[in-house]
Amino acid sequence: MEMLRATYGSDSEVDGADDSAAAPPIVGSRSSSVSSRSKADSGNGRSNLEQLEPLPPPPLDLLQSPGVLVAIPTTMKMPVALFVKRVASLVPGLYAVDIDYPLAELCRDDLKLEQMLLGREFHVSLGRTVPIKVHQIDSIVAMLRQKFPYQRRYSVEFNKWNVFVNDEQTRSFLALEVLGGGLSEITKQIHIVDVIYRLHGLPEFYKNPRPHISLLWGLGDTSDRLKQGLEEIDRCNKNASPSCGGHIFSCKTSGIECKI
Repeated sequence: MEMLRATYGSDSEVDGADDSAAAPPIVGSRSSSVSSRSKADSGNGRSNLEQLEPLPPPPLDLLQSPGVLVAIPTTMKMPVALFVKRVASLVPGLYAVDIDYPLAELCRDDLKLEQMLLGREFHVSLGRTVPIKVHQIDSIVAMLRQKFPYQRRYSVEFNKWNVFVNDEQTRSFLALEVLGGGLSEITKQIHIVDVIYRLHGLPEFYKNPRPHISLLWGLGDTSDRLKQGLEEIDRCNKNASPSCGGHIFSCKTSGIECKI
């Protein structure tokens, strides 16, 4: 497996960060402002300190959950695309994960559906996405590099379509869950990340991890509608989700990624 790729993200990769995390004002600009105020306020007895606005708190970055990278095999893109189109016809208002593109629009063009939704790498989360302090970045990245120097590639089997909801219940996800091959390897890697998180006072992963890759998302807790859609597809056609040897498809991991 490739070495850990640690990426220090741009502003676009820190969506959701509070505005208070912006860079502090330029010193020269603040000094000029204070100088003009002191002249204007010299007659009312107010001190310069009372005029100064408090400095913003230290910026927080987001440590996106470290993940194992996988890609859907070329031979399986069409069957998976057909399955996704069936879901789209039953559950409106879904979006492609990461690119946040409306699924209904993608389904109008088979080539676009395969390229934009399925023609990229997906990640299996090894930890939570958490806010971290700036001074923790180097330590966390160094430990991740130390623990994941030359991890061997291994096969991962995606066995079942399933539905997940985030902790805040603001989004629901249609995902492919790992239940067979690769589960033990992923579980061991999750434990490694847990140790590093624990040393930095960060929340660990779920007690009973269920490794998966998310393909689609919808606003709010729409898990019931998604599950009903999956059940209806299963009733109409037992072979709707392509299967081979007890799994939908298998692939090799291509690396481990960590974004901050």
